Amino acid sequence: MDSQNTTNTNTEAKMLLSHAKTFRLHTGNLVNRSRLKKKCPGSPSEELRDCIQASLSEWISTTKLSSKDLTDTLEFSIPEATDAITPEEREELKVSVKLFLHESGQSSIKDAVEMDGDSQSLAHLQPAWEELEALVRSKQIAAIGTSDLDKDLLEQLYKWAQIKPSSNQVNLASCCVMPPDLTAFAKEFDIQLLTHNDPKELISADTFQEAVRAGAQDLNIGDWRLEWVLRYNVIVKSRGIIKSKGYLVSAKKTST
Repeated sequence: MDSQNTTNTNTEAKMLLSHAKTFRLHTGNLVNRSRLKKKCPGSPSEELRDCIQASLSEWISTTKLSSKDLTDTLEFSIPEATDAITPEEREELKVSVKLFLHESGQSSIKDAVEMDGDSQSLAHLQPAWEELEALVRSKQIAAIGTSDLDKDLLEQLYKWAQIKPSSNQVNLASCCVMPPDLTAFAKEFDIQLLTHNDPKELISADTFQEAVRAGAQDLNIGDWRLEWVLRYNVIVKSRGIIKSKGYLVSAKKTST
C-alpha cells in the first residue's frame, strides 16, 4: 500500500471510529493466524491484548473503508481467519465459550452467551441466569455453567434455577485442592468441576485502551470502555485437539 492509500485508509478509519458509539471485534481463528502463533503469550491477559491490537491494526490495513456507511455499531472481523462449522461436522465438535463481563447487566447477556463468575450473591446472579435459561430454551446454547462459585452460592443457584448449572470452574490460583464441601455437592448433583487460570480481571481498562490505541495506529480515536469479552474454543472430540479458538470483544465509546 503506497503512502497516499495509507493516508486515505487512516482518514476513513478515523472517521468511522470517531462516529461509532460501539465496536465489536472478532479476532478470527487464532489457530490459523500465523502472526499470533509465532508468539507465545505469557498469560490470558497478554494474549487478549495482543489479539485486540493485531486484529484492529489488520482490519484498518486490509478492509475497504467507506465514510458513506457511517454506523453507530462498527464491526471489526478478519474473515479469512475464521472457520465456519458445517452441519456435517458439528456432532464431532465441542464448542465452549466463557464470557467475562466488565459491565454487569442483562444487555451484555443478550449480546454474548455465558456467565459472569465474579458474583457475590444469588440476587446478583438471578437476572443474568434467567437470560441464559432463555437462550437454552431457544436452543442457542446447549448448557450453562458458572465460574468461581463456592459451595453455598452454587447450592443457592442450583436450588433456585429452573435450568441447573452443568459445571463450575475453580481458579487454580486460589485453590490448589478442590474444597471437600464443593466436591461433595457437585458429585451429588452431577455438576462437573473444572479448573481455570484466568485472572479475575482478564484485561484492565488501561491495558485495553493501550491495545486499542496501538491497533488504531495512533489515530486519536477517543477513549473506549470495555463491556465484555467472550472467549470460545472448538475442540475435535475424538482427538482432543483445538480446531478453533478466538475472542469477541465489545466496547462503547466513553461519553465526553
